[in-house]
Order: sequence, then C-alpha cells, then structure tokens
Amino acid sequence: MNTLEAVVLGIVQGLTEFIPVSSSAHLRIVPALLGWEDPGAAFTAVLQLGSLVAVIGYFFKDLVQMARAAWVAVTDRSRPPSPAARQLVYLIVGTIPIAVLGTLLKHKIENEFRALAVIAAAQIFFGLALGIADKASRKTRSFDDIGMRDAVVIGCGQALALVPGASRSGVTLIAALGLGFERAAAARFSFLLSVPAVAGAGIKELKVVLHARDVSASALAIGLAVTVVVSYASIAWLLKFLRTRTMLPFVVYRVALGALIFAMLAAGRL
Repeated sequence: MNTLEAVVLGIVQGLTEFIPVSSSAHLRIVPALLGWEDPGAAFTAVLQLGSLVAVIGYFFKDLVQMARAAWVAVTDRSRPPSPAARQLVYLIVGTIPIAVLGTLLKHKIENEFRALAVIAAAQIFFGLALGIADKASRKTRSFDDIGMRDAVVIGCGQALALVPGASRSGVTLIAALGLGFERAAAARFSFLLSVPAVAGAGIKELKVVLHARDVSASALAIGLAVTVVVSYASIAWLLKFLRTRTMLPFVVYRVALGALIFAMLAAGRL
C-alpha cells in the first residue's frame, strides 16, 4: 500500500465511520472500484483507531466526567451512582455483544462477510430499516433517559455491524430510534458506544497490520492522521445535521449504492 492509497482510505474511513453508510463497506468498495487490492479486515480495524481518537477528542469532557463519576461510585458506596457513572456502565454493557460475536465470527468477518454481494445486500436492507425506524420513532427520549435495557438492545444492534455494509452507526441508530430516542441523542450514544468496540478491534489487529509486508508504518501513520481530522469533522457535521434533518439522504444513498454494486457485479465490472 502506497501513501496515496493510505490518504484516500483515510478520507473514506473518516467520512463514513460515523455517517450511517458503513465505513467497512466503503473501505472494501472504493479499492475495488479503483482497481486496488482489498486492504483487508485487519487494516480496516486499525484505520478505525483514527476515528477512535477523533471521537475521544470530541467527547473528551463527557468521557472524563463518566470516568470520574465511576471512580466516585466505586470508592464511595454511601450514595447511589450518578447518571454519568451509570452511562459508563451502559457503554461497557453495550459493547459485550459485539465483542463476543466478533471473536466467534472472526473467520467469516475476514472472508465471507467481505463479499461485495453481501455488502450490497446489507446496504439496501439496513438502509431501508433506517428509513423505517426514523419514520416510526417517537423521538421523545433524550440522552439522559438511556437505561440498562436500552444499552443491551443498542449493543445487540451494534453487533450486526460485523457485517460490512450494515454500518455500526447505522444499526445503533436504528435500535436507538426504535426505542424512541431523539436523532441527536441516538447519534451521541452511538458515537460513545464506538469507543470500547473500536479500541478493542483496532488494538487487537494493530500487530497484524504492522507485520504485514504490504503496509508500511509510514503509510499507516499517514492514513491514521487523515482519518482523525476527517472523522472529527464528520462527527460535528452529523450531530448538527440530525438536529433538523431526517435520515432520508442516507437511506437513498445506501439503496442506490447497493443497487449499483449489484448492477456492476452482474455486468462483470466488479
């Protein structure tokens, strides 16, 4: 992998990690369209560390508040845990399903799930599901209303993102909207929920990528740096967008992309 490929893939990762269109799918589709080799599931997981840095930076105050509140809850049992402490627990609980299934399905994630036909089908199916959830949701619950049941349901939804094309942010938004959360609140929890999941997957695969002969440390560093900048901008843009707009543009894009992939596969262009 050369520097140009690393920069392009870093931009793709940053643009698509938090927007509900699936970063892993685009990191598979874009190289295929450009005639490049598939960067692989391991490289995809490591590149997501750039998005992790961005989301930690964007929500740094929230994460520090949660950590401090959790420490107080552990060291001072004389009073009940604060909402911030409970929110940290919810993030941990919500990560368990994807951690378990990610381990059990590792071989399929790296092979069968990366088939372009699977990605196209997931783009269309979950795109339509996002549109239905957005239309049917009551959107009356705020971020502070999140409870343990919500964390479990949204966490189970996040596990579906192991299929490229489903979109981690997309499936968590579908689950959160289905539970009646406002769009911005659903997106905020989705972004925070990505922290432990992306950290675990990225760190686990980092050694594999660094030892790969086709990816240099310098190219990886450049790709990660680009990802950080673009991811941070994407988070800020999407949270602002969802305050006043619907999910319709993403639904249309996903269905169109899935249909395009199927058409190109049928024509032998991919």
